Amino acid sequence: MIDVTSTIGFNPIFFMTDLSAEYQALAHYKPRHKVRFVTAASLFDGHDAAINIMRRILQGMGAEVIHLGHNRSVDEIVTAALQEDVQGIAISSYQGGHVEFFKYMVDLLRQRGGAHIQVFGGGGGVIVPSEIAELHAYGVTRIYSPQDGQRMGLQGMIGEMIMRCDQDLSPHAPTQLQAIQGTTQAHWRALAQLITALETPTPSLDPLREQLHAHARTRKVPVIGITGTGGAGKSSLTDELIRRLRLDQDDRLRIAVISIDPSRRKSGGALLGDRIRMNAISPWRKSAADSAQDENQRVFMRSLATREFGSEISAALPDVIAAAKCAGFDLVIVETSGIGQGDAAIVPHVDVPLYVMTPEFGAASQLEKIDMLDFAEFVAINKFDRKGAADALRDVAKQVQRNREAWQTPPDQMPVFGTMAAHFNDDGVTALYQAMKPRLQALGLSLPNARLPITNVRHSSHQAAIVPSARNRYLAEISETVRGYKRRARAQAQLAREIQQLQAAAAMLADSKPHKPRAAEASLGLAAEREQQLDAQARALLADWPTLKADYARDELVVKVRDKEIRSPLVTRSLSGTPVRKVALPTFHDQGDILQWLMLDNVPGRYPFTAGTFAFKRDNEDPTRMFAGEGDAFRTNRRFKLLSEGMPAKRLSTAFDSVTLYGNDPDLRPDIYGKVGNSGVSIATLDDMKALYDGFDLCSPSTSVSMTINGPAPTILAMFMNTAIDQNLDRFRAEHGREPNAQEAADIRAWVLQNVRGTVQADILKEDQGQNTCLFSTEFSLKVMGDIAQYFVEHQVRNFYSVSISGYHIAEAGANPISQLAFTLSNGFTFVEAYLARGMHIDDFAPNLSFFFSNGMDPEYTVMGRVARRIWAVTMKEKYGANERSQKLKYHIQTSGRSLHAQEIQFNDIRTTLQALIAIYDNCNSLHTNAFDEAITTPTEESVRRAMAIQLIINREWGLAKNENPSQGAFIIEELTELVEEAVLAEFEKIAERGGVLGAMETGYQRGKIQDESMHYEMLKHTGELPIIGVNTFKPPQADEAPATIELARSTESEKQSQLDRLNAFHQRHANECTDMLHRLQQAVIDNANVFEVLMDAVRVCSLGQITHALFEVGGQYRRNM
Repeated sequence: MIDVTSTIGFNPIFFMTDLSAEYQALAHYKPRHKVRFVTAASLFDGHDAAINIMRRILQGMGAEVIHLGHNRSVDEIVTAALQEDVQGIAISSYQGGHVEFFKYMVDLLRQRGGAHIQVFGGGGGVIVPSEIAELHAYGVTRIYSPQDGQRMGLQGMIGEMIMRCDQDLSPHAPTQLQAIQGTTQAHWRALAQLITALETPTPSLDPLREQLHAHARTRKVPVIGITGTGGAGKSSLTDELIRRLRLDQDDRLRIAVISIDPSRRKSGGALLGDRIRMNAISPWRKSAADSAQDENQRVFMRSLATREFGSEISAALPDVIAAAKCAGFDLVIVETSGIGQGDAAIVPHVDVPLYVMTPEFGAASQLEKIDMLDFAEFVAINKFDRKGAADALRDVAKQVQRNREAWQTPPDQMPVFGTMAAHFNDDGVTALYQAMKPRLQALGLSLPNARLPITNVRHSSHQAAIVPSARNRYLAEISETVRGYKRRARAQAQLAREIQQLQAAAAMLADSKPHKPRAAEASLGLAAEREQQLDAQARALLADWPTLKADYARDELVVKVRDKEIRSPLVTRSLSGTPVRKVALPTFHDQGDILQWLMLDNVPGRYPFTAGTFAFKRDNEDPTRMFAGEGDAFRTNRRFKLLSEGMPAKRLSTAFDSVTLYGNDPDLRPDIYGKVGNSGVSIATLDDMKALYDGFDLCSPSTSVSMTINGPAPTILAMFMNTAIDQNLDRFRAEHGREPNAQEAADIRAWVLQNVRGTVQADILKEDQGQNTCLFSTEFSLKVMGDIAQYFVEHQVRNFYSVSISGYHIAEAGANPISQLAFTLSNGFTFVEAYLARGMHIDDFAPNLSFFFSNGMDPEYTVMGRVARRIWAVTMKEKYGANERSQKLKYHIQTSGRSLHAQEIQFNDIRTTLQALIAIYDNCNSLHTNAFDEAITTPTEESVRRAMAIQLIINREWGLAKNENPSQGAFIIEELTELVEEAVLAEFEKIAERGGVLGAMETGYQRGKIQDESMHYEMLKHTGELPIIGVNTFKPPQADEAPATIELARSTESEKQSQLDRLNAFHQRHANECTDMLHRLQQAVIDNANVFEVLMDAVRVCSLGQITHALFEVGGQYRRNM
C-alpha cells in the first residue's frame, strides 16, 4: 500500500478557518489531569510520518507521550500501555489488516487489566466506513477518517482524544503491598498503577509509601544510575547493557528500568523517548499461549516525566525505586534525562552511578567542570568512532584519576571505557559490562553464570567504518566536480565561439581588405592560440558534429555491435504525412553553442547522458511495467499473466505484503494473520517464489522482474535467483529426459546468473530516511548489500541490478522533489564509497546500480531525470574515472502515490497521466503508473488495467511520443535543469557538513527535513494556497460524506490458510536440514564471510522468517529513533 500522507489516517489538517465552535474548543483543550498516551504505527508498517505528527501535537497540548515508532505488534503496544499506565493509545495503520489488529488490541487490553485504556486510530481512506463502524462496535474508541479531519481539523481531533482520556487513574492503584509482590502480569500491572499514584502526591497514600520504603530497606537490590549529556546515547547504552546481562546470565534475572525525560514547562507535555530505543526488553522465549507469557517477562520499564520538579529526575523517583525493590526485581536501572556540567541529582538515589558522554566535550579544561566525574563509578565515552575519541579517553581517564587522587593507579586502568552502543556486539560495551559485574555482585546481585567471553579491551576495537572517515566529504567533492566540469564546458564553448568568430573575421578581412594581409593573419593567430587551449574532448566533439548531424538526418541509423548491424528507424510519419524524427537536433550555427550543448546535453545515449541513458528505446518494448501483488503467489501470478498478455516485453513489478516486507512468516496471530496477502503478495518460501513467476522465462531478454522489498531483500533475491536456476534445470530435464550431471548443472547456474534480468529494491539508506522497513542494523545491512555486489562481480551478473536506489519512498514520506533527488543520489554515491572501501573496482559494481524515483506534480519533476543523469555521469567519469557503462544512470519512475487522494479518487488518473507524460518525455527507462484507487486499497484488476492504459495510450497513440527527446531545446527546461542541479549540489554540501549521508542520518537530518517539507505541503494544502482539485477546491456537494461502499481487494481466508499450510509443509519437509543451515548462515556473519553466498543455499531449506530471526541474533536488529 502506498503511503499517502495527504490522505492517511489522522488526515493532517493543520489550519482550518471554518471549524465549528465545538471543534475550535477541542483544539484548545487543556487537560486537568496528567494525560499519558502510547503512540505507534502498526505491525509491519513503516509509514511513521503521520504518527510522528500526532505525538508532537499531543505533547504540545499537554500530554506525556511514550512514542514507540513504526512496526509495533499488538503485544508490544499493549505491554507498553499497561506498564506505562496510560489513558490512551493512538495508532496509525496503513498496511491493511487493521480490523484484526485493532480487535486484537482491544482483546489483549481486556485480558490484561487495561479495559479502561482507550484506543484511537486512523488510516485515512485505507480504513473504509464499514470497517470503522465495525471497530467502533467492537470497543475501539474512535477511528478517524479523512472526513473527520476536514470537519474537525487536526488540533480538534487531538483535542478530542485528550478530552476523552482526561481522567484520574489513581483510584485504580492497589492499596496493599502484596498486590505488587510477584512476577506475573497482574503483579506488574499493579506496580504500574501504583507508580501512577506515587507520581501524584496524595496524603491518603502516605501509609503505603512508608510501608514501601520500610520493606525496600530489607532487600539488597542494586540500583544503577545512568546519566549524561543529551544525545550521548544513554538509551542505546542502557539497552545494550541489558542485552549483555540477559545473554550472560541465561535470561535469569528480572530487571526494572526507570527512564526519566523532561517535561515541557510551557505545555506540561513530555516526550518520553527512551522506550523506542529499547530492543532488549521484550520476552525472548515466546510461548504460543498468552498465559505463558508471565514466565517470559524479564524486563519491566516505566517512563517518568520530571513534571514540575525542575531537575533531571522526577520527584517520585525515590518512591518508584522503593516500589521496584518491593516488587521483587533483581536489579533496578534508572536512566535520567540529559544533564549539564553541574548536574548530579541522580547520585543520592543509586548505588552505581554511570556517566555517559561523547568525545566532543571541548577543551580538556571543560572536564574539570563536570560534577559527575567526581561521583560516577564508571564513565562511558560513547560514539567512540567520532573524531578525537582516543584523545578524549586519555583526557577523561586523567581527570578521573585527578578527581579520585588515585595517583598509584595508571590512567588506562581508570573505570573509563570507550563504547559504540550503536554498533552490534560492540566489545567496548562488553568491557564496560564486565567491569561493572564485580561491583554489582558486591551489592548482592547473584551473577553465577558467565556465558559472554572475557574481553581485554578498554574501548571499542572494531572501527572499520562503512565509509572511511577520510572520505566523509565525498559529497562536497562531487559538487565541486560537477560545477568544475560545467565551468570547463562553458569556458571551452567560449573558446570555440571566439575561434569561429576570429576565423570568420579573418576571412572577411582577407576578402574586403586583401591589401592588408596582416590584419587577417593577426586574427588567425589569435584563433590558433585559442585552438591550443581547446582540450581533446572539445576538439573531438566539434570534429564529430557534422557526422552526427548527417547520421541523425537519415531515415535510419545503422550501428555495428559485435559484427552485427542494428538498424534503428529515425523517422515516423503522422496520419497527415508529417515526418516526426525520433531524435531532433538543434539548428545551432555558433560553434560555442554547439560545443556547450554537446558537453552539457548531447543526444540520448551520449555523455553526459542528460537527454537519455540509451540512444533509443528498444523497438516493440514500451517502458510499461506490469504491477501486481495481492493474495497468494497463485493469484498474483494470474494477474501478471493477464496484464502482460499480448505484450512482447514482460516487465513484472512485484509488490509484497507487509509480512514479507518485514521478513516474517505468515502466522495465525491476529495482528499478523490480518496482513497476510493484503497490500501485496505473501511470499515466505522458495516454493512461493516459484509459483509467483511460473510461466515466465526469467532469463529471456524481454523479461525483467522488479521486486520492491527493502529490508529482507538479500533473502528474497536469493529466492528469485534460485527460482531462475531451477526453472532452467527443469527445462534441461524436460528437453533431455534426464538429470543434468554436475558440470552441466554448474554451467546452467552460471549461464542463468549471467542472463537473468531485473532489479531488487534494497536501498536500506532511504528506509532510515523515509518510510521505514529497516530490519537489521544499518551497518549489517550495508555489509550484506556489499556481499551481494561482490557476489554479482564474481559470478558475472551483468543484467540484474544489485540494488535499486529509491527516491520514491523518500517522496512518499513528504520530501519535495529537490530533496528526493538530492537524498537519493547522495545515497547512491554512499554505496559507491562503501563498495570502493571494500576494495571493489568502480566498473565492477556501478553498472549494477539503478535509480527509482517518484514523479509528482511540481515543475522540478519535469527535469529530474536530466539532472540525475548528468550529475551521475559527470561524477563517474570526472571523479571516479569510471567507464561509459558505469556512467549511465538507469532512471526508473513510478507516478506519485502522494498525489493519490482519498477524495474524488477518479481524479487521480488525471494526475497520473500528467506524471506519466513528463516521465516519458524525460526518457525514463521504465515506468509504473499507479492505479487511482491505491489511495485506499490494493488496486483492483480493472484499476490496474486503466493505469497501464495511461502509458500505453501515451506511447502508442500520443503523436509527440514518437520523438524521444521532446524536452531538449525548451528554454524553461534548460533553466529548470540548471536551477534544480544547483539546488541538489547545494544539498550535497549540507549533507557533507554533517559527515556524509551516514553522519547526517545519525543526527536525523534527512528525516527532519522530510517531515518539515511534508508539514509545509499539508499546511498549504489545507489553507487552500495549494489548490488540489476535488480535495480542497472544486469539491462535490457531498464532499464531507464518506462513500457508503468501496470495492476492496483483500486476500481471502482460503488464500491465507493455503499460505499457512504451504509454510508448515515446507518447514516439515526441511526440518532436518534447516537447523544446520541456519547455524552455517550465522557463522558466515561471525566470520565476516559473504553472507549472500550462504543465503543462496539457505533459502532452499529455510523460510523467510527463520532466516530473518537467525540473522537478528548475529547481525543486530534495527534501533528505532524519533
